[in-house]
Amino acid sequence: MPTRCGLPDGVDACLFDLDGVLTRTATVHAAAWKEMFDDFLRGWADEHGEAYVPFDADADYGRYVDGMPRADGTRTFLEARGIELPEGQDDDPPGARTVAGLGNRKNEILLRRIRTDGVEVYESSVAYVRAVRAAGLRTAVVSSSANTADVLSVTGITDLFDARIDGVVARERHLPGKPAPDTFLAGAAALDVPARRAAVFEDALAGVEAGHAGGFALVVGVDRGGQADELRRHGADVVVADLADLLAP
Repeated sequence: MPTRCGLPDGVDACLFDLDGVLTRTATVHAAAWKEMFDDFLRGWADEHGEAYVPFDADADYGRYVDGMPRADGTRTFLEARGIELPEGQDDDPPGARTVAGLGNRKNEILLRRIRTDGVEVYESSVAYVRAVRAAGLRTAVVSSSANTADVLSVTGITDLFDARIDGVVARERHLPGKPAPDTFLAGAAALDVPARRAAVFEDALAGVEAGHAGGFALVVGVDRGGQADELRRHGADVVVADLADLLAP
């Protein structure tokens, strides 16, 4: 039965995705993907005599790129449109006609938007992180974003986490991204806790799928966009609108 902070007995650690779970950067990410892809798709359509179909910041974002590393998201969406580009190199210039180049352009746009608009947090979800720490549980942030450290710093919540596994760490360790469970497993290992004694908190379909595949004690899906059923189908054990719901009596 649930005990501390709405979690099953025996859970010693919590692994939190960042974008969409603790911060409101999901909309910023979606806007950055749209700006990048729309520029590319417009030029591609002109060159190939095809109709221009823009990137859908809701449907396409959720289906193809949400929660995934930049290169994987770029490649997956392009494949859905029947477009194949060279992989390129990590240091390709932003906008180069490669998977890496388009991903770098998206990140350039994202950083510009973060600097311009800042980053908001879900205050009640951050309060939940404070509550689990007060209850003696260890915490880690596990995000596909290479900008995780910057976002944590900007929002002032760096000290709420004992470990960070992000896009930078995943690249350095050659960890496959979500929906593979490897980054969450690395987060549990960084806290010296086995997966069966850790809970995962995710808003992305790829993320809950990763948590389910990793054999964690509990996978909590956070429904920010009306996809509760999809989150359950992809592996969420529990779906909430906000982490504060887990504290309800």
